[in-house]
Formats: sequence, C-alpha cells, structure tokens
Amino acid sequence: MRSYCAIYVDVGYLLAAAATRVTGTSLRRGVQVDHAELIESLIKRAEEDSGLPLLRVNWYDSGGRPGGMPDFTQDEIGLLPRVKLRLGRLSHAGEQKGVDLRIGLDLATHGRNRVVDVIYLVSGDDDLTEAVEEAQGHGVQVLILAVPGQDGRAHGVSRHLQRAADAMVLLDGETIDQVVRSRAIPTELVPDEYKPSDEEAVAAAVEGTDEQPPEGVDQPADADGEPAAVPDGEATGETPDAPADPVRPDADTDDDAAPGTPPSDEVEPVGATPGPSPSIFAKRKATTVVPPPEPVWTSSTGLLGHGTYTQSEADPELVDAVARQVVLSWCATATPEDLGTLKAQRPSIPPDLDRALLMDLATRSDHYDLAEGTRHELRNRFWELIDQVRLT
Repeated sequence: MRSYCAIYVDVGYLLAAAATRVTGTSLRRGVQVDHAELIESLIKRAEEDSGLPLLRVNWYDSGGRPGGMPDFTQDEIGLLPRVKLRLGRLSHAGEQKGVDLRIGLDLATHGRNRVVDVIYLVSGDDDLTEAVEEAQGHGVQVLILAVPGQDGRAHGVSRHLQRAADAMVLLDGETIDQVVRSRAIPTELVPDEYKPSDEEAVAAAVEGTDEQPPEGVDQPADADGEPAAVPDGEATGETPDAPADPVRPDADTDDDAAPGTPPSDEVEPVGATPGPSPSIFAKRKATTVVPPPEPVWTSSTGLLGHGTYTQSEADPELVDAVARQVVLSWCATATPEDLGTLKAQRPSIPPDLDRALLMDLATRSDHYDLAEGTRHELRNRFWELIDQVRLT
C-alpha cells in the first residue's frame, strides 16, 4: 500500500497568523489572500519535508453563511483539487463553533484507520493536543506546520502542542508575504493629488481641521449648472463685515417693522458671526477614516491623557500597542459608515475585532489566560482609540 501525507488546516489560525505577520494584528479583514497559491505552498512544503505524495488537504473553517453553509470564497476553495472543505458554523454572537471538534475527530479517526502515514497540522491550538496524541498512538507521525512571524519563530503555537507533536516545520515567510497582503493601499500607489504635500496637511488630516476641499474636487453648482457663488468670507475663512441696516425715521417701534420681520429680541445683532452656511458642507464629504495619532509616553506617568491601568496585569504600553494595531488595521478598510455602525454598537465590540484584540495580546504577552482586569483595560483602550478616529 502506498504511503501518503495529509494536511489538516485550522483556517482561523492560518489566516490570523499570516495577517499578524503582514499587518501586525490577527484581524483577518485587514488582509486579502490568494487562497489557491497559499494552499499550493502548503502542499509543496509538506511533500518536500515528508518525501511523500499528498493525499488531501482538509480545510477547516466556520461557514460564512447561516447554518454553516459556505460563502463564495469557501465554495471556490472547495472546488480546488485535493482540497476537502470541512465547515463548522458561527454562533449568533459570531463565535466559531464545531471547527476544533471536527479537526480533533478527524485526527483520531484517520490515525486509527491509518489513512495516511504523516499528518501536517496547521494550527497552534492547545485543545488539539489530545487528538494529536491519539493519532500518534496508532503509528501516525503528526507534525506542526506553522506560520513564521517577522522574528522567524513559529507564531502562536502553544508549548503543550509543540511538546506533543513529533516536530515543527515552518512555512516559507517570503511565500506568505506574497500571497497574503494588507488591504491598505500602499503609500506609493496613492495618487499624488491625495497625498499630503507637507507636514501641515498631515496634521490637519489627523486633527480633522482641514476645511478646504481637496484639489480637483468639483465645487457645488447651482440649478443652472454654474459653480455656486461662495461669499468672500467663506472663501477666505474670515467673517465679512455685515452691512449696517438702514434706519427709517418712522421705525421707532416693533409695530412699524416691515411685514414678516421677526420681533426685535430675535433679530441677530449687527456684526454677529453667522452660522455655517450649507455651501460649507457641500464642499466636501468625509470619505476616509483617519487612525488616531501616536501616543505620548513618559517614564513617570505612562500614557498621557488616556486613563489609568490599575487592574491590568499587562504592561500598559503593550495594551496600547495591541489595541492601536487592531484599530489601524480596521481603519485601513473601514468607511465612515462602518465607523458610525461601530460606535452605535458600543460597548459591544464586534466578535472579529474582540477576538483579534484578545488573541494579539495573549500572543505578545505569552499569557494565554488573560485576567479579567486585563481584558477590561484592553477593551477600554480600544474604545478610547476609536474615539480618536477622525474622518476626512
């Protein structure tokens, strides 16, 4: 009987680890993935390491549609040669259900039946340790196929799982960088007219104080299609001098006022600053989500102006760095409408963002059982940074 190897892919781990390598956070929505090339790189690495032909890639993920049904991307992945789609489901709270159980059952069953001789497990989940040992008990080798971080070490693999596995094999980091890319537009690809020309433009964008429309944006037009006239005060940012009201000799009382004139106590005094006119708001519409500015730290007080961290067991700088990286990655693809929806859900954090926050802090602090105080401070810091996000 011919010997084979097989690959069991925990997609949640694979894409979260790859996203962390590329963007600095495990938020999956922050990256775009060439799944066909990624799977091909997994197959190539397993066959080279084992010297055996591949039997199958088992692709474990939660179904993107209700009831655990595959979404369009998952459907396309399931049509790839030698790929078996194994889907769990998402709960109403957005939590992944049934995926780890499917991986564990398949490892134990396939090991018992000696379906293959070598299994490559792409995961870092400590909960799979017992299933790995069950497969090994039936004479199957189980190796961890891990994603390397920027430091060249395996990302997010529990030590317990590492001890149970027969060996650990790393994927090629350069290949990961080629097939998993950030969704943010690289600076060199941004059109010149949208690039800030100097430091003042950058500061204005961050502070949200730039009131002038970008160069090349059409001015509002009137009903005849001609550019609408903008008063001198609006064009220059200065308040024009209001003309003095002519005084009629017979206008001594409110009774002598012209028809339709409001009572004297409601008339705006001469020289008062007028409110913003509709033409100001017609000049531009917010289309870009701008991340919060960098923090200010001191050795004695920590993070200035952002609350205190009295209950957290984690370093406040690390808490800030993790929350900030998740917010930056989210801002890279978010729209003004997304920002409004996110704030409307407060204090609830969407499940994918909350998972990214907790996973990133656990990985970077090397403490996978985060204290409740630490979780509280991390989520608080997330909302503080969201409150600093601006629209331009």
